[in-house]
Amino acid sequence: MPSKKALVRRPGPRLAEGLVTHIEREKVDVELAQDQWDAYTETLRAHGWETVEVDPEDDCPDSVFVEDTVVMYRNVALITRPGAESRRAETAGVEEAVARLGCSVNWIWEPGTLEGGDVLKVGDTLYVGRGGRTNAAGVQQLRAVFEPLGARVVAVPVNKVLHLKSAVTALPDGTVLGHIPHVDRPSLFPGFLAVPEEAGAHVVLLGSGKVLMSASAPKTAELLTDLGHDVVTVDISEFEKLEGCVTCLSVRLRELYV
Repeated sequence: MPSKKALVRRPGPRLAEGLVTHIEREKVDVELAQDQWDAYTETLRAHGWETVEVDPEDDCPDSVFVEDTVVMYRNVALITRPGAESRRAETAGVEEAVARLGCSVNWIWEPGTLEGGDVLKVGDTLYVGRGGRTNAAGVQQLRAVFEPLGARVVAVPVNKVLHLKSAVTALPDGTVLGHIPHVDRPSLFPGFLAVPEEAGAHVVLLGSGKVLMSASAPKTAELLTDLGHDVVTVDISEFEKLEGCVTCLSVRLRELYV
């Protein structure tokens, strides 16, 4: 049976100090962010996901964006080495959490850098964004870990946004969604569908045909609904002020041995 576990990590008191790279800094309401995180995790649980809470890292402002710390392929966890040095302390707690879940654990080593937000899985294809946070050595190391397991690794350029998954994600049928102004080369993705809003490019697959997306992309939600998808929305406005999206706030583990 496929597993439905989701790693999450609650926002810390220094959340408002989180890094911003491609947008102007806005004031973050930490209390509201906590409420939004609670609603996000409750939405996962309401759709059959068991949330596994990683120990908090209160001294790491960006630690709520747990997706960046590990890449999963089947039951194999690749612990990342974030390109932002201030984020490297985030990985230890995640490593412990995936080990407890029975994952086989691998690591990105210096000089490689890799952040999980740069990895988009579509079936057995792993698109890896080569950009500001992930370097060529990180891509090579990911390839060395996952290609022997049957993955096909495709490196793509990322220059306009923080991470690859800030620009594109994929629907259950493999169609890749992207907001054209933020995608370096849409032609690299077969079945590409342009969406009208930045946040519309970000979906989490909940299972049973349902997709989770931000409430800040109503036109895209309408488009996807019209195409026959079952759309669930959440308000994550405070995290979007820190270049976060629905994918960043959890790591979905679908192929654990259970």
